[in-house]
Amino acid sequence: MFMLVRARDVVRIPPSKFTKPLDSTVLEELRSKYENMLVYIEDSERNTRHLAVVVAVVNASADPLGVLIPGDGASYHSVEFEFIAFSPFMKEIVEGEVASVTRAGLYVNLGVIDGFIHINQVSDEHVTFDPATGSLLLEESRRRVERNDVVRARVYTTGILPGKGIRIHMTMRQPGLGKLEWIREKRLK
Repeated sequence: MFMLVRARDVVRIPPSKFTKPLDSTVLEELRSKYENMLVYIEDSERNTRHLAVVVAVVNASADPLGVLIPGDGASYHSVEFEFIAFSPFMKEIVEGEVASVTRAGLYVNLGVIDGFIHINQVSDEHVTFDPATGSLLLEESRRRVERNDVVRARVYTTGILPGKGIRIHMTMRQPGLGKLEWIREKRLK
């Protein structure tokens, strides 16, 4: 799920950028600091925290009166800004294109990052990896899941893998989930 988030920070403006407009410089600094960063977003209404990826910093407003620190030629400005974040929620239904198929399962492109579907979570049928075609084969129905197929899945856990970033685990083992082609076929029956 994408969300628009408001935040505050203090931005350091180096002397080499003093001649540029403040707001565009602040936006540039915020983008280099936050975009593609993993953050926790606090939801004070529900008293929860969500792990999210910052997709883009879209707006910033800086206090024109900065603070100078002796020994540092830069100015520091209080800033309020907005960014777009991607944060998959538990039980959220997502659709994406299969980016790769491995012995372990499927990696599905969700637009910003890839989610993972373990081979045991692909179907209620027994599923095996077919190295000849690079696809997953459902033993009973003989259906396949291949790279570039579009699938619908449900998020069931998110977390951080050291050195790899956010990990989204998903399942296709529930009614209405799976390869979109299968869902259409079932609906037509």
